[in-house]
Amino acid sequence: MPESVVGTPDVWRLRARGCWAEAAAILAPYCADSPDTALRRAALLVEGCMFTLDGWSEAEDALRTAEALAGTDEERGAAACERGHLAYAATLFSVRDRADEARAAFGRSAALFSQVSPGRPLLDFRRGLFAENLAENPTAARAAYRRAHAGAVAHGDALLTSFPWRHLAGLAAADGDLAEAHQGFTESLRIRVDIGYLVGTAPAMVALADVEPEPAATALRAEAARLQALLGGIPVWLPHPTSAKTSPPGA
Repeated sequence: MPESVVGTPDVWRLRARGCWAEAAAILAPYCADSPDTALRRAALLVEGCMFTLDGWSEAEDALRTAEALAGTDEERGAAACERGHLAYAATLFSVRDRADEARAAFGRSAALFSQVSPGRPLLDFRRGLFAENLAENPTAARAAYRRAHAGAVAHGDALLTSFPWRHLAGLAAADGDLAEAHQGFTESLRIRVDIGYLVGTAPAMVALADVEPEPAATALRAEAARLQALLGGIPVWLPHPTSAKTSPPGA
């Protein structure tokens, strides 16, 4: 994975295990002199909100710092992308309706990013999330996920490729194309296992279980529950292992 994804190895290891606050604490002393570090710290805390449904005020504070330090269009575009993601998550999980803020922030990010910006694939993915889960527009979501996947591949961002794979698979499953869904869910899970993204592995297992026959489906859900327990109950929204047809939103 590129440096922008992995960053400091200790930070990546903590992030991959769902220890976002600890990872953010490593970066905190360097934020005042580095807009990129401030943004990475904010992104960690926003991701933590997505998985724990907690820490919203800490993420908001970190994001304000990153926004204040941003000095280039790329930095401002990346900060706006995180702003949109935080507002999207707050809306999705019914913390507060911030859909208009999310839409505006994503639009601002798109205007600031160049067409070849390394941040654009992540923005495309998040605009796909908005289209799928808030705007209820699967056609727009599918197009955004495809752009995100192509961009992530072009930039060598293995972690990011796993996300549009999963969501394209979810749309395929909703359309009844179980073969395409199975391929996408399988690839998403394979990537996360390969790179050691433990906190995202259980959701990928649950998603794949939705299109697996028995007894493989039950085995996947049981393994996802075991991994969730090892990570201290994260993600907090992961369904019970006996649940079926439940797709985690956005992870």
